[in-house]
Amino acid sequence: MEEQLVGAVIHYYGKPHVAVIRLSAEVTQGDLLRFHGHTTDFQQAVGSMEVEHGHIEIAGPGTEVAIQVDDRVREHDQVFKVQA
Repeated sequence: MEEQLVGAVIHYYGKPHVAVIRLSAEVTQGDLLRFHGHTTDFQQAVGSMEVEHGHIEIAGPGTEVAIQVDDRVREHDQVFKVQA
């Protein structure tokens, strides 16, 4: 499977399990993302994506989005879009 770098984690909120990601490429709700870092490595589909507490379906480069994640992520973890 091919991967494209789409951003990096800039913050993580543990209680609601939300990652804030600064995007360098477009991400759409439903995309399969891979979170990768020194101790992080998992994939999940984008289920919920928000900008400033407003739900969105597509976000482009330069946007900081909040995405609910299944596992813990860390600042500076890279985020890749997995393409079949």
